[in-house]
Amino acid sequence: MAEPRALDEMAATVAPTARFVRRRLPELVLGLAVLVTVLAGLALIGSAVDDAAIDRNRATAQADVLEGSTFFRTLVRFTVANGQSVVPENGVFHPRGLSAGERVAVEYDVTEPELVRVAGRSTVDGIVPTVLGVVGTWVVLGPLAFWLRRRRSRA
Repeated sequence: MAEPRALDEMAATVAPTARFVRRRLPELVLGLAVLVTVLAGLALIGSAVDDAAIDRNRATAQADVLEGSTFFRTLVRFTVANGQSVVPENGVFHPRGLSAGERVAVEYDVTEPELVRVAGRSTVDGIVPTVLGVVGTWVVLGPLAFWLRRRRSRA
């Protein structure tokens, strides 16, 4: 007998939130699209700032792409001018197409060797995929929000 009562209490607790979400769903969907757009813009800005730092104090080296790389982070090891071996914790910027065991040229910031990118690549390489991702988000979520709003106004 305790189970139905617990379920009723849980339903009573969740119901107001569910009603709010249902009422505000078009705005929440648009908010998600705006959030994706802002985050994509911030990612490009952050990438451009990092590229500018590397360009101010640029040095080059040969790096080994390491095992343990993931979709979000590609690990590399390279040696800086003073002979110190560096494995940047956040991986290499603009790693598209790298695989473990490869040897690639990298550019890094002499004052902060953790800032490292694949030589010849920059933020510009990420603009098209980022814009396509944002456009795709709006192509899906924009009409969905419009449809949800029309559906709400008819009810």
